[in-house]
Amino acid sequence: MNKMRLQQMGIALISGILFGLGLGLSQMIDRERVLGFLDVAGIWDPTLLFVLGGAVSVSVVTFRFILRQQQPFFGVTFKLPTRQTIDLPLLGGAVLFGVGWGISGYCPGPGIVGLMLGTWNPVLFLISLAAGMWAYQGYLHLTQPSSKG
Repeated sequence: MNKMRLQQMGIALISGILFGLGLGLSQMIDRERVLGFLDVAGIWDPTLLFVLGGAVSVSVVTFRFILRQQQPFFGVTFKLPTRQTIDLPLLGGAVLFGVGWGISGYCPGPGIVGLMLGTWNPVLFLISLAAGMWAYQGYLHLTQPSSKG
């Protein structure tokens, strides 16, 4: 494995650890905290709003400086999305993500970090997430034309 790839993996590991610590510190691995935010008709918990606001504000400020660089610090090129269309698969995926988040109180990052809680909720969520990803891959395999031929 080359040196650049090892650096990238190390940065990814450190970033993941920092992200997990941030999720734990902000209590975003507590599904009741997240479900409290989504319960706008009941006892609403604005904690998630502050966490998201902090993350978005840091990103808005730093993104402008980062993209002025010729290349990333630990990479050759920036890998930015080029697609600018909103289509049915994108909307369907967003709705499915939102429904799953609303039912379980987890999205993938907090679900993984939530394993540290020692409860079954994140385990069941991650099993469901893996099953959904597996089913989608099967769907793609059935609906897309084969490249063999």
